[in-house]
Amino acid sequence: MRLLLTSGGLCNRTLRRALRDLLDKPPKSANIAYVVTASLAESGDHGWFVANLNRVYGLGWREFDIVDLNGLPPELVLDRLRHADVIYAEGGNHYHLARSITDNGLADGILDVLKDRVYVGASAGSMIFSRHLDEHSAGIVGDTADLNALGASTLDPPFGLFDWYLKPHLYSRGFPERTDAWADRIAAQADFPVYFIDDDTAIRVDGDETAVISEGRWLFFP
Repeated sequence: MRLLLTSGGLCNRTLRRALRDLLDKPPKSANIAYVVTASLAESGDHGWFVANLNRVYGLGWREFDIVDLNGLPPELVLDRLRHADVIYAEGGNHYHLARSITDNGLADGILDVLKDRVYVGASAGSMIFSRHLDEHSAGIVGDTADLNALGASTLDPPFGLFDWYLKPHLYSRGFPERTDAWADRIAAQADFPVYFIDDDTAIRVDGDETAVISEGRWLFFP
């Protein structure tokens, strides 16, 4: 399994090079499925979404597909993902993305698809792999309101691959409260490991190897 779990998407040369290394061919020779589901649960201005989409589209793909996990038969969704070499999951509400995967019965199929494809997550798209993605962690990291906004109070993690939890947008101008002190407060309460990464950082998973790649700053509390 090859995952590139970013905070702000492919926003610097190091992260784009990491994708190229995982893909092992140029984007012009590859198909991408751009999963927009998490973004659809967010209200307000979506300029950030347009900027991210244009950045990824600008890499020059052979085919650029846009996919929502809801509203289509699950097998059709999986067929669209199988047609891609890269699956890119956009940011937004990570709980909406997780529930869309579980409620539509897509978890096993997506894991099977990811055996021989590259997955890139941005923010919410990066957060869905932890086994601690539930109402307990929501209370600890301060995301309960995002879960309740969906009319939900509980959540089952769709994949549960990693013991660690990923929290994005450290030091981000869009999230000015996400400082060292904010991370320290969360880490003091957490009963699970937490990576805090800024928008120039990613967690790269390649088989059994996990590494941080960064042009910015990040914190890890084991």
